[in-house]
Amino acid sequence: MSRSVEAGPALSPITADDVEFAVRLAAGVLRDAPPERWGGRAGSLEWDCWETVEHLANDLLYYAVQLGPQSPPLDTHVPFALSRKRPDGPGVFVHAERDAGPAGLVQVLEACGALLVAMVRTTPPQVRAHHAAGVSDPEGFAALALQEMLVHMHDLAEGFGFAWDPPSALCSRVLARLFPHAPGGSDPWLTLLWATGRAELTEHPRLTAWRSDSTPRP
Repeated sequence: MSRSVEAGPALSPITADDVEFAVRLAAGVLRDAPPERWGGRAGSLEWDCWETVEHLANDLLYYAVQLGPQSPPLDTHVPFALSRKRPDGPGVFVHAERDAGPAGLVQVLEACGALLVAMVRTTPPQVRAHHAAGVSDPEGFAALALQEMLVHMHDLAEGFGFAWDPPSALCSRVLARLFPHAPGGSDPWLTLLWATGRAELTEHPRLTAWRSDSTPRP
């Protein structure tokens, strides 16, 4: 019988430093991405690589602004207007200037990441704000950001043809925070890919639907 990732010693909380590290790691890889492949599909997604990085930047911005109001909303997002450049593209709050090229897009990712890092670092831990995966605390938003960064970088790695193998310890902490009932005993990175519908595990077929749980842990 597989065990849950909750088994064993408690893992350390996810922090703003973890988000900062993940953004820096991703930005370093993306700067070396083949220029001709930015318009190609990102792994199994319906989005191209440019759209996927733009989506990532918007996720980081979204998490930051949810924590921003004096009384954060608990039932919906802060009402920035979403828009799409094409019907099947991601809904975003902000777009990167295409004329700035991939280097400019990576700067947008870094800037949105820095905003989230600052908010997680300075927001009191008792603050709560809305997310579709559950009303969350600052650590939960940091964990959601890491989930998005790690997993969508996997999609981008498939699209660009580069390697992406994030630290196992970071994956373990994301699993413990967002997927506490995920099966244990396998590589944490592979388990995170399974938990987000991107891989199979032994005795656990690939998921066709999945959901993280960002509610605070006791």
